[in-house]
Amino acid sequence: MISDVRVPLEHQQPYSTTYEQMLEKVRYEGAYPTRERADEAVRLVLAGLGRQLTGDERADLAACLPPEAARVLTGQIPDTQQLTGWAFVKDLAARTGASPATTRWDTGSVFAAVTAHAGPALTTRILHRLPSGYALLFGRAELTSAA
Repeated sequence: MISDVRVPLEHQQPYSTTYEQMLEKVRYEGAYPTRERADEAVRLVLAGLGRQLTGDERADLAACLPPEAARVLTGQIPDTQQLTGWAFVKDLAARTGASPATTRWDTGSVFAAVTAHAGPALTTRILHRLPSGYALLFGRAELTSAA
């Protein structure tokens, strides 16, 4: 499972209202059967994003997110090598043992909620900071310039 970001239920603190709302959005977008499943997806994907995102975009995104989500994002040390969008999904799948298709679904569901918190301008800045392949994960078209 998600051993690097999961806290046993008996040690979890009550969630803030904004995090509860974020979980409900992820649960709705991902059609997850439980809030706990949505929480697992949020923690997995935000931890992965925290390993990829640096600079002002990382700090600005953390400021937009509920405190519980911001801690997961900023609790990760950024990797020295950034992954493309597809490599990001494959890395998360390998960490959890889930299929790439399931992990892609989780990523899209969580990034939809992240976009709702960040807004279009910050989301665009984040996409400019990351390598290719993330736009589709955030529900946007991946536009490239003609050579």
